[in-house]
Amino acid sequence: MASRPEGVVTATGVRRVFGGTTVLDGVDLRIEKGEVVALLGESGSGKSTLLRILAGLDEEATGEFTTFGSKAVVFQEHRLLPWKRVAENVALGVRGGDAPDRTATALEEVGLAERGRAWPSELSGGQSQRVAFARALVREPDLLLLDEPFGALDALTRLKMQALFGRLRARHGFAALLVTHDVEEALLLSDRLLVLDRGRIAEEIEVDLGHPRAVDVPGFNELRRRLLALLHVPADPEE
Repeated sequence: MASRPEGVVTATGVRRVFGGTTVLDGVDLRIEKGEVVALLGESGSGKSTLLRILAGLDEEATGEFTTFGSKAVVFQEHRLLPWKRVAENVALGVRGGDAPDRTATALEEVGLAERGRAWPSELSGGQSQRVAFARALVREPDLLLLDEPFGALDALTRLKMQALFGRLRARHGFAALLVTHDVEEALLLSDRLLVLDRGRIAEEIEVDLGHPRAVDVPGFNELRRRLLALLHVPADPEE
């Protein structure tokens, strides 16, 4: 039997056209086992479209694209079912006699061990997004697909969730594709940056800063300025 390739995502020549508009025009992408890749680009550049294709949520795309192993998706909206308690939301679709134990473990990992019987309406925004992460973790994914997962959170909660993501990644070793507009978030969390422009990957940047990271580590600001320039955003307000 052939051994499983190290890559958890392989995509070649991915195209997606909406009406007469080409959103993705031949995207090539590979993500290795355990690697976190951040995908950036201007609004409308096709970031979320590419993520949805890899998640299997868009059947109209063309090209070749494959994901290996199990995968889970975390969206910007937590998408919890309001009529189910927190633990039931986490365990939704999970089969097996160990599902309750796996659910409890996932909630503990995101710091919500005591909230399993709560209703979604009783949670804060940050707690709801933690539940969304627990719902992904309980599936023991090889690949996490993250579509602006912290975009709706306030600044302080966002920092806490970024730190939580780093801890979970170190513990579980999953690979991830992170769609984000936040340059600092991309630099803090990823191993590699991809800039999507006019439907194609226009630039690829390795982030060789080690983990855990902070915005004041050597080399961070230089990468930030380079990335902002690629996104046509001035690095300083007065520029």
